[in-house]
Amino acid sequence: MRTSRIRTTALAAVTAALALGLTACGGADGDSKAAGGDNTTGTTQSRSASNGDGKGGAEQADSGGDTKADTTAPGGSDQVASKDTAADAQECRGDELLVTAVHRFAGQQGDHLLITASNEGTAPCWVTSYPAVKLGDDNTALPHSTKDNPGGDQRITLQPGGNVYSAVNLFDYGSENQTADGLAIALRGADGHENPFYSVVMKGEKQQFSWNEADVLNWSTKKPYDI
Repeated sequence: MRTSRIRTTALAAVTAALALGLTACGGADGDSKAAGGDNTTGTTQSRSASNGDGKGGAEQADSGGDTKADTTAPGGSDQVASKDTAADAQECRGDELLVTAVHRFAGQQGDHLLITASNEGTAPCWVTSYPAVKLGDDNTALPHSTKDNPGGDQRITLQPGGNVYSAVNLFDYGSENQTADGLAIALRGADGHENPFYSVVMKGEKQQFSWNEADVLNWSTKKPYDI
């Protein structure tokens, strides 16, 4: 009888120890999963916050009625201007711009003057509409091209070093032509008002041009007739 009691007691002790071990293992696994769950949750929250901030920043950059119409031109590339950039930019006055003209396709169909305006200042500025252009000694500003693309009422923001382009279409019908080798332009304000005119530097080999009719294209971040 004494031996039976000892075996029964020993068996009970082993069973209790085994149960305690399983409980301990179960507790360790539970803690591990809970920690893992906390880590996963923390990572998810961190990514969510990061994505949320990024999206919010993008939405803020593209928000605002006027700012969406603005186009920034860093180095001549197309990009939607941020709200801060558009807010900081002032109207280009002319003294910060280097404007040049090149006679392209001389004597051919598509004869035109490519006008390039480069922001050589240290701050962004914007242009809009199309430049007022006077050819040679003619004191009458050329009209806007009726075949131009829409969107001339938008502001194009030039970052320092950025370029915008326009073109003077030259039409030569072979009679009563005018000839010149220089021109003057004026920037237009948001209300279409012409700012003071100043001379443009002609570049290229064939600087002289002829026309009896001519018109002007809107400013653009892409070169017109860039064939």
